[in-house]
Amino acid sequence: MLDELLEILLLENNEKMECSLNHLNKELLAIRAGRATPAMLQNVRVEFYGSISPLNQISTVSAPQPDLLVVTPWDKSAIDAIEKAVQSANLGLNPSNDGTLIRVPIPPLTEERRIALCKRVRQIGEQAKISIRNIRRSTKDELKSTQEAENLSEDMRYFAEEKLQKETDRFVTAIDKLLDEKEKDIMEV
Repeated sequence: MLDELLEILLLENNEKMECSLNHLNKELLAIRAGRATPAMLQNVRVEFYGSISPLNQISTVSAPQPDLLVVTPWDKSAIDAIEKAVQSANLGLNPSNDGTLIRVPIPPLTEERRIALCKRVRQIGEQAKISIRNIRRSTKDELKSTQEAENLSEDMRYFAEEKLQKETDRFVTAIDKLLDEKEKDIMEV
């Protein structure tokens, strides 16, 4: 049976690791996998009325076809700023503006580009794993200091560290699974 303080530390650890996994999910959604998804433009920032806003706060993004995104601004005067932001976002997309909405055609991916995207996915995944390991190290230090401060047995701390390692392994496995799915999705023609 674990001490209540150690249990709380392990619960906090799980929450932090879950946040890291959620962040990875959002990052992977933004990476293009051959078909158009509104998430591809989630990181686009638009300078409008003197402030920089996320695209989804000043417009609606939809994917009516697998190879097309449509951006409908809420304020028609923002259309030029949105078009400029999409062009300068380094996504390899060329938006076209018809005065009321912006069409963003999604070109098919070349084999070379697919391989580059897979490398990028692996880099993002490695960053997520590093984040998980840093959370584990921090929690492990907290477990040790709590054990010393509360005069708990070393066996209790070791048991807590075993649980911590199992959770870490579970999250790393989940990351690997996400990366494999995304790579498969990217390489699919």
